[in-house]
Amino acid sequence: MASPKFQKGQVVEFIGGVGSVVNYRHSSGNWSYFVKMEMGLEPEFGRIGAETTVLLFETDIKLE
Repeated sequence: MASPKFQKGQVVEFIGGVGSVVNYRHSSGNWSYFVKMEMGLEPEFGRIGAETTVLLFETDIKLE
């Protein structure tokens, strides 16, 4: 089994944004990563929800 390409806390880019790796796991021969998206500037009307964490495969991520 190959080691993961990205580590916890590492800032990465993906289609749709930038974020930091929160956790990762190996499943079915692939690494998948939980990436917490960076929050943009707060809009005038305030925030409506919490931060977003997305699940991405290693092939969907690149270094910032």
